[in-house]
Amino acid sequence: MMSIIDVKNLTHGYGDKTVLRDVSFRMLKDEHIGLVGPNGAGKSTLLNILTGKLLPDAGKITWHPNVKAGNLEQHISLYTGDSIRTFLQGAFSHLFDAEKEMLSLTEEMSVLKSTELDAALKRYSKLQTWLEQSNFYGIDAIIEEVAAGLGLTQLGMETDVGRLSGGQRTKLLLAKLLLQKPDLLLLDEPTNYLDTAHIEWLSSYLKDYPNAFLLITHDTEFMNEVVQVIFHLEHQSLTRYTGNYNQFEAAYELRRRQIYQQFERQQEEIKKLEIYVQKNKARASTAKQAKSREKKLQKIERIEKPTSNPPARFSFYVSHQPESVLLEAKNLSVGYASALFSSIHLKLNRGAKVALTGHNGIGKTTTLKTLLGELPALEGSVSIGERVQPAYFEQEFHTQAEHTALEEIWSAYPDLMQKEVRKKLAGCGLKTEHIFQPLKSLSGGEQTKVRLCKLMLTDSNLLVLDEPTNHLDVNTKEALQEALIAYEGTIVLVSHEPAFYESWVTEVWNMEKWN
Repeated sequence: MMSIIDVKNLTHGYGDKTVLRDVSFRMLKDEHIGLVGPNGAGKSTLLNILTGKLLPDAGKITWHPNVKAGNLEQHISLYTGDSIRTFLQGAFSHLFDAEKEMLSLTEEMSVLKSTELDAALKRYSKLQTWLEQSNFYGIDAIIEEVAAGLGLTQLGMETDVGRLSGGQRTKLLLAKLLLQKPDLLLLDEPTNYLDTAHIEWLSSYLKDYPNAFLLITHDTEFMNEVVQVIFHLEHQSLTRYTGNYNQFEAAYELRRRQIYQQFERQQEEIKKLEIYVQKNKARASTAKQAKSREKKLQKIERIEKPTSNPPARFSFYVSHQPESVLLEAKNLSVGYASALFSSIHLKLNRGAKVALTGHNGIGKTTTLKTLLGELPALEGSVSIGERVQPAYFEQEFHTQAEHTALEEIWSAYPDLMQKEVRKKLAGCGLKTEHIFQPLKSLSGGEQTKVRLCKLMLTDSNLLVLDEPTNHLDVNTKEALQEALIAYEGTIVLVSHEPAFYESWVTEVWNMEKWN
């Protein structure tokens, strides 16, 4: 089967840290691939190299001629004045350009001479055939289907794209990418801003996607549904597994055990050879055999001992007990220019663990900020009880900071010893090299671990968490879940992953039921 891309001996690093070493693989034209690995393994780095955002330090990437790749461009310009519909029609700009040319030819043909008219008619006929074959006259229905699947139609197709929130903007860019149907889709965490219904739609869409895609997601249930091949990045190298995520996990565990057994056997052989050489190289009668074994030792290709990334361990403490009612909202109405809902009464009792739910764009983040006093209420009031000390984990976080993770924490808590700061960061699953790297060079998951470390050190009795699991790998999510279950304070949580919170929250505030 034809490959669309061949990658050979790809190597890349940041400063002294090598992320990818001699990575080689090929992708076939209809393969659905999941790219997995722990936080910081190099998944986003590999995607950035494939999209041309990064140049590799070494290696060769060969694209098959005429292959078009598409990725979720987070920083593309959205111009105020364009509607959602107009922006999505841009996915078919080449067809709309052809239609314009046809209309222009219609006007021109009325005044053309016979020789020029024949050429114009042929061109017109060619364009018309191409538009019909490309289903140009069904584009509106296709756009509506994808927009509805990702929850854009409920915003209003004539809504100005300049008014969209971060999550809505991401959905819009994803919709346009899907409409373009590139030969290779490169998707980095496409479910982060999607509701359950939209994730189900995307899952169904990707299952039937006729071309290839490479997907990074920490939503293992979603990945399990849509991929047939797993690329596993770990310890700077990439290994290919056939099957979905569950099948990969079983095969990976078996492979780890086999490698460990091979490592143990090799270590035994090396030890025997070293002992023999040490005992016999000085004796004239056995020096020749000792020299032979020494050469054999030097030629052995050493198997690296299988190691795991340091596990994350989170622990949040209550600095002091607040009164029994931490927060109460009366006749609350929140929003910016217009109200998202009105006349809501809310009461947050001490020890409650609340999930704030609702479809994307409904205003969960706006509500959190209003409850915390960061945004004014449009109507009504919010009162915060005595001795209530909230700690807020924001969803949106993009940093280009040059300072290190160590400096980030130390500047916030200067009374700590450097050794203590390093221990805290290591406890969140960060290696020494991550601790001394500029924040901007860390992966999304590693940056989240730094932020969670800061949250652990913050004096608080109320945790307000807006999508804390974004970018976190499976093991780190489990560690965070355990810490929140054990937390003795009060929690208000926004998360697009019901599996993360359903078993331990005490209340659900469903904004879709608010009028």
